[in-house]
Amino acid sequence: MKGLYFQQSSTNEEITFVFQERENLPVTEDNYVKLQVKACALSQINTKLLAEMKMEKEFFPVGREVAGIVLDVGSKVSFFQPDDEVVGILPLDSEDPGLCEAVRVHEHYLVHKPEKVTWTEAAGTIRDGLRVYTALHYLSHLSPGKSVLIMDGASALGTIAIQLAHHRGAKVISTACSLEDKQFLERFRPPIARVIDVSNGKAHVAESCLEETGGLGVDIVLDAGVRLYSKDDEPAEKLQLLPHKHDIITLLGVGGHWVTTEENLQLDPPDSHCLFLKGAAVAFLNDEVWNLSNVQQGKYLCILKDVMEKLSTGVFRPQLDEPIPLYEAKVTMEVVQKNQGRKKQVVQF
Repeated sequence: MKGLYFQQSSTNEEITFVFQERENLPVTEDNYVKLQVKACALSQINTKLLAEMKMEKEFFPVGREVAGIVLDVGSKVSFFQPDDEVVGILPLDSEDPGLCEAVRVHEHYLVHKPEKVTWTEAAGTIRDGLRVYTALHYLSHLSPGKSVLIMDGASALGTIAIQLAHHRGAKVISTACSLEDKQFLERFRPPIARVIDVSNGKAHVAESCLEETGGLGVDIVLDAGVRLYSKDDEPAEKLQLLPHKHDIITLLGVGGHWVTTEENLQLDPPDSHCLFLKGAAVAFLNDEVWNLSNVQQGKYLCILKDVMEKLSTGVFRPQLDEPIPLYEAKVTMEVVQKNQGRKKQVVQF
């Protein structure tokens, strides 16, 4: 039985993906479930976080968003039984790669998959759904009538974020990074209030948002990265597609929430003072906090269940690429790790 792992170079700069033979899984005990994997979605691996959490090892398992059929359950398992169809996210410290025929996982990381949801849809939506719920519900308290700016709305994450915001009755503004993305976003139903095309570097995101909100600013911003420095210190591609942190602060309304994916965000005293005057808040989107806190396990499972319910009722319509076979996972994962793909990549078994 083969599984996909990654190996990091001694300089911690280069990642190599390798298939390795695995031993048979141990007997399923206690609260653990043995799962036959039917689909596994691919996401970028945060090697810096793994290093900070002291989780580095020679070969690290790849693939965490899995959907499959329960083969066996431990004696203390209370939520599942053999032949159940389930979906979940393997924990950071999982010893099993999701890109393998079978995995062993604690039952508290799994929820039932609705019958009408396909394997690839379930695996391809579960993590982006979790991230969007974390950003819009827990970090920024989304509610009807609020205005929301979703940066890079045509990305896999952005698409789900727009759909959840619309479902909750919010007014959505989004940015597009290419003409193709702009056309995709303009076809959204219900329609997006304004699509800002940043691909040519001429659009002013702050001005557009203030114009759309009558000068009040937006209530919630979910970014896809920001520029921190002056033009001379940023790479050209980042300069063109990402707004400067000052633009985000300018377009935020009174009492607004800025949810950022920029883990190294630096705010100078004038930035903080401007946020203080607006009574605005900055929150960092790190969906791994659910994995790192046992206290939040009940909320975590409720989110996963709600994501699957919205997928089954058509609220969520994920941006998925064509499913790929396991033998193509190594090459595809290299593309994903370099953040070069747009649609979500899912391996189907």
